[in-house]
Amino acid sequence: MNSIFITGAGSGMGLETAKYFSQRGWFVGAYDIDGDSLENLSGELPKDYCQIKRLDVANKDDYQSVINSFSDATSGRLDLLFNNAGIGKGGYFDEQSFEDILSIVNVNLLGVLHGIYLASELLRNTENSLCFTTSSSSATYGMPGLAVYSATKHAVKGLTEALSIEMSRYGVRVADTLPGLIDTPLIPEGWRASAPSEGMFRLIPASEVAQVVWDAYHDTTGRLHWYIPEEIAELDKASANDPEGTRKKLSSLNGFE
Repeated sequence: MNSIFITGAGSGMGLETAKYFSQRGWFVGAYDIDGDSLENLSGELPKDYCQIKRLDVANKDDYQSVINSFSDATSGRLDLLFNNAGIGKGGYFDEQSFEDILSIVNVNLLGVLHGIYLASELLRNTENSLCFTTSSSSATYGMPGLAVYSATKHAVKGLTEALSIEMSRYGVRVADTLPGLIDTPLIPEGWRASAPSEGMFRLIPASEVAQVVWDAYHDTTGRLHWYIPEEIAELDKASANDPEGTRKKLSSLNGFE
C-alpha cells in the first residue's frame, strides 16, 4: 500500500490532501500541532489506514519520534513526504516582535529541514518516492508586509531546486508547489472578502492543492515547480526578468508611490 506523510494535516491544504489520498486507498500519516483539529480529522479517515498524531515540526526530537512511528506503521515505506505545515504572520518587519519572526522561521523553514532530513532514509528506500513541499507565490518576489514569511518560502524554493539534483542520485524526486491565495484558515478575513473573482490571486479552494499533490506524485516529466493557479508562473518569470519593475509595481499596489 502506498503511504503519504502530511504535516499541517489538521486544516486547509493538508486536511484536503489527507482526505484525497485516503479516498484513493493510500495509508495516510496525518500530523499537526493542533490537537483539536486532529480530533476532527480522526472522523474523516478510516482507522485501519491512517496514523494521526500531534507533531511540532520545529522540534527535531518530536519529529524523529513521529517518523519512527510512521515507519513502524508502514514497514519503512514512504512514497510521498508532503511538507505542508506553515504559519503566516504579517506586518512590517521592524514592527514585528522577534519572537514572531523566529516562530515563522522555525515552522516554515526549520520544520521543512527536519522533515526532509529525518525522512530521507525512508524516501531513499522507497521506489519512485517524492519529497514535496509547500512553498508559496510569495517565493516569486519578496512581498511587503510578509517579508519573513516570503523569505522562508524563497528558502524552500531554493532548497527544493538543490535537493532535486542531490537526491536524484537515489532516485528520489523532489518538487514543490507555489500556491496563490488559497482558502484556508491562514488567510485573514479581510483578504478573503477582497479577493478578486478572477486572475492569479483569485481565491482558490484547498481541494485544488490536494489534486496538485496527487498529480505531482504521478508526474513523469520531472516537473519541479507546481504553480496554483498556473498564472503564478508568469509572475515568477516577470520578477526574475525585471526585479526592479516588479518592485515598482508592488510599491504602487501597496501605496508606497
